Amino acid sequence: MQRETLINIIVLALLVLFPLWAWQADEPFMITLATRAVILALAGVGLNLALGLGGMVSFGHAVFFGVGGYAMGILASHAQSYEPIFEWPFLFEGSKFMPLIWLVAILSSGLAALAIGALSLRTSGVYFIMITLAFGQMFFYFTISWPAYGGEDGLSVYVRNGFPGLNTLDPIQFYGICLAILAIVLFAMSRLARSSFGLALSAARQNEERVQAVGIGVFRLRLMAFTISGAITGLAGALFADLNRFVSPVMFSWQTSGEIMIFVILGGVGRLYGPVIGAVLFIVLEHELGGLSEYWHIYLGALLLGVVLFARGGLIGVLAGREVAHD
Repeated sequence: MQRETLINIIVLALLVLFPLWAWQADEPFMITLATRAVILALAGVGLNLALGLGGMVSFGHAVFFGVGGYAMGILASHAQSYEPIFEWPFLFEGSKFMPLIWLVAILSSGLAALAIGALSLRTSGVYFIMITLAFGQMFFYFTISWPAYGGEDGLSVYVRNGFPGLNTLDPIQFYGICLAILAIVLFAMSRLARSSFGLALSAARQNEERVQAVGIGVFRLRLMAFTISGAITGLAGALFADLNRFVSPVMFSWQTSGEIMIFVILGGVGRLYGPVIGAVLFIVLEHELGGLSEYWHIYLGALLLGVVLFARGGLIGVLAGREVAHD
């Protein structure tokens, strides 16, 4: 068994065992922290598809995170107020049914990624970074000026959405839902990376001219990857909003995009479990150091600098004892 595979198994085992320990110890707050880490890891897995496999340095993935969050907030708020979202061609009063909300979040964030990617992917390098950042700021300021759904104050949802057969207000059951989704997406990403699509996308990252020379459309390849990436991040946004029962324009901010990118870089760009380790480490530092100083990001910055300079394979690269080039 490869060392990286063993690390992945250990990480997954810890994600299962830690919340069970917290549940037995009657520590619901620790379960909530673990849930937050799992959801943010899911957002990082989405970005890792575009960044790690496709080489697209997107600084606007908060757009899809926020679109997923607002999809959940709008559907749930209308369901709790009994005010219809629209009355034609049929009456629709929103929903608190999780699978339907997830579907809407995936479709809406995927469509947003398709539209943004169709424009952004006509550029490259720093221009691509800046145009994705610009889209993020556009959505951020739009939601601030959207009074129907709280404007800059955000939108609260008073009761968590439901899943058949489960009590989603129970922290351990909601955590189980989030972990199951993360495991499914990780499995899908592992298969996708080994598929002809994933291999072609990786080849385009390494040498675009050669891929075009064999007749593969690089633009369409990257656009498809960017769309799938946005859809996954949007699903994470819906879960994050459900966890907090609150959505706000902050979900669209450039700081959110930066944090999602930090998860990927810390764990290891292109590594399957890289975003998972990065998100878990981020939550641990936030919890442990945030109580000591409001400037805890200084320590996070120092750690990130060390990873960038001395561990290009991320923490998984260090633990596995080998690195994967992404040049």
